[in-house]
Amino acid sequence: MLLAKRNQDLMPSLFNELLGWNNWNNNFFNEEHFTSPKMNVTECPERFELEVCVPGLKKEDLNLCIDTDNNLVIEMQESSSKETTQEKHYLRREFSKMQFKQMLSLPENVKKEDISAKVEDGILYINLPKFSPEEKKALAQPIAIS
Repeated sequence: MLLAKRNQDLMPSLFNELLGWNNWNNNFFNEEHFTSPKMNVTECPERFELEVCVPGLKKEDLNLCIDTDNNLVIEMQESSSKETTQEKHYLRREFSKMQFKQMLSLPENVKKEDISAKVEDGILYINLPKFSPEEKKALAQPIAIS
C-alpha cells in the first residue's frame, strides 16, 4: 500500500481565493496564500522515506502529527506576525511567506510510534518505519470463542 495524498481543503481555499479577488479594499499580494510543497516519497523494504522541500523554514515553523483518521499531517505554522509585514512599504514584492497543510494517508504497515523527522538544508526528512512480517503476526490477537 502506498502513501496517498489527501487534499480536503481544495474547495474552501478556492472560494477564499476567489472571494479575496472581490474584496477591493485589500491588496491581493498581502493576503495569505496556501500551497503544498514539493515532495519525494520512496519505499525501502524496511521503511518509507519522505523528503519535503521547505526552503527557509526551521523545525519551529513546522508541525507534524498523526490525526484520528490515520493521516500524517504536515503543516507550516505561522511564525511571524502580520503587524510586522503591514508596517513595511514594499517597492517590489515577488515572494511572500506561504502556509501549507499536507495530509497523507498512512499505510497499515507503518510503525506510528517510531516515526522520526529532521530538517536539514531546506529539506524536511521524514522516516516512516514499517512492521516486519514477524511483528505484524505478533500484533494479531486471537479472540476466544465462548
